[in-house]
Amino acid sequence: MWFLAGLAILTANFRELLILFFIVFIHELGHGVAATHYNWRIKQILLLPFGGVAEMEEHGNRPLKEELIVTLAGPLQHVWLSAGGFLLFKLGYLSAGMWEMFFTLNIMIFLVNLLPIWPLDGGKIMGLLFSRTSAFAQAHERTLQASFVFLALFCATYLVIDPLHINIWIITVFLFFSLYTEWKQRHFVFMRFLMERYYGKNSTFSTITPIVVDEKEKIHQVLQKFKRDCKHNIIVMKGKDKQPPLDENELLHAYFKEKLTTIDIGDILYSY
Repeated sequence: MWFLAGLAILTANFRELLILFFIVFIHELGHGVAATHYNWRIKQILLLPFGGVAEMEEHGNRPLKEELIVTLAGPLQHVWLSAGGFLLFKLGYLSAGMWEMFFTLNIMIFLVNLLPIWPLDGGKIMGLLFSRTSAFAQAHERTLQASFVFLALFCATYLVIDPLHINIWIITVFLFFSLYTEWKQRHFVFMRFLMERYYGKNSTFSTITPIVVDEKEKIHQVLQKFKRDCKHNIIVMKGKDKQPPLDENELLHAYFKEKLTTIDIGDILYSY
């Protein structure tokens, strides 16, 4: 940030940097206000020269509707920013050049953030769509895999359109590094999801979704079938016979408290 600020001063582009920083600040403030409204735990909000990142401590255990609203709260700020800038231009407070610069930067940040690439807002929305039909672990991996594909297409497009656009390549490097880091930590992210589900504050689930498993399946295989925004009853099948259901907390207790990380799911049923 400081390097680019100094570069902006040396190249007489400090005004552009301030405008960009202001737009990014308002964008991230939208996320922050929406998250605060739902009492989310905000870890940090990073403001970068080419965008921002709002990190939360909810680990995928808040309702999908809430996360969608928090995610959209950032891009929605660009609507009133454009309207406000145009009004100031019409009233004579902004010159034509300043208005054009402000509008261009505002639209650029808006469009870039809606790219289906994690951790951009578009990537998070894509992850929410995957989460509606897939388990948390699978949805997270699919989101990252799809993001790598879209990032490659994004790079290929700009190699043809404008291969010397330095800001685009800075964004690309940041996105690739973020995706690579998240992919390496995907198992850790899944564990945080489970731990928050077990140790965290109690959540009110709107639906109960059964998971049907064979008694010989390992406990970690069953946990990988856990989905967001619903509570699970575990239906254990012994051959063709359906056994009494297990509550998901019984599995989480066996996994985290009793350290039964490799046990068959049927053995947990018989222990209860």
